Amino acid sequence: MPTPKQFPALVVSKIASSENAVLTSAPLFETSIRQITIGDLDAGEVLVRVAYSSLNYKDGMAASGHPGVARKFPLVPGIDAVGEVLASDDSRIRVGDQVFIAHANFGTSHDGGFAALARVPADWVYSVPAGMTQKHVAAWGTAGFTAAQSVEQIMRHDIVPESGDILVTGASGGVGIFAVALLSKLGYRVVASSGKKDKTEWLKRLGAADVITRNQTLDDSATPLLKGRWAGVVDTVGGATLASVIRAAKLHSCVTACGQVAGHELGLTVYPFILRGVTLCGIDSGNISRETRMNLWNKIANQWKLDLTGFCHEVVLEQLPGEIEKILAGKLFGRTIVKIS
Repeated sequence: MPTPKQFPALVVSKIASSENAVLTSAPLFETSIRQITIGDLDAGEVLVRVAYSSLNYKDGMAASGHPGVARKFPLVPGIDAVGEVLASDDSRIRVGDQVFIAHANFGTSHDGGFAALARVPADWVYSVPAGMTQKHVAAWGTAGFTAAQSVEQIMRHDIVPESGDILVTGASGGVGIFAVALLSKLGYRVVASSGKKDKTEWLKRLGAADVITRNQTLDDSATPLLKGRWAGVVDTVGGATLASVIRAAKLHSCVTACGQVAGHELGLTVYPFILRGVTLCGIDSGNISRETRMNLWNKIANQWKLDLTGFCHEVVLEQLPGEIEKILAGKLFGRTIVKIS
């Protein structure tokens, strides 16, 4: 298939600041879908025709020009991309290979997956695992992979189903739904915390034994330790929620942290760590070894395989701006797959 001279992409660019923006040092950004060329893309040894991407909260932040996420302009956001190799200058990767792209810089400081073509360094390219389709990989994407990392950490800390309840915060988001479903599949009793009251029954069908509100995970008292409730926690929101669930973690529990939608500060004492032996595990899906990444993807493709029916909804590139608005406003439920080409 010939390489197109022009192709569609969602691009975020800096635009001229207003007088007020100059005074507040706040640049303005414009995000639009437009035609670009290969020459507009960042350099790399491998060119991929992108079939699918997916929408993560981090993509919404990049698309709005968030300075901690979008680190160059113009930028094609999209931290996930799955497709077929069109050209390769690396002998490990052949034209026609079915691949996905994963790296911390993809979609942040290097043009990402919200375009019909992606050009990246060869070391960022991975083969689609046997037994998975391109769409299946996109559905899991960074969100599902992050959930799998979190579950793996809980298991590595010798927390078994008999240890007690596992809490998943932000359970109706992309990472949360995978964490709930996967933990339930592995036999854990899952308590899902969500701000979407209308999704209670859906979360129970997904595998949650109980569903609680956000407020039921929060404690704004000065008490350094709360009654131990959780044998393990997959926290996707950060801030005061993360501090509260650490204080309420049981003896020798494991709390994983992968998000900051509720804030990036963590206000608590050392007591949960030195009196209860609580482990706080940060989850970084971007900067891990190739071997570690593929070992976990092979587990996802086999013994951790999930029925994704009802997990996801699919949109096309032209619908993406509206979906980005929803995810930033907390109005998006489940997993959004983006069909690119």
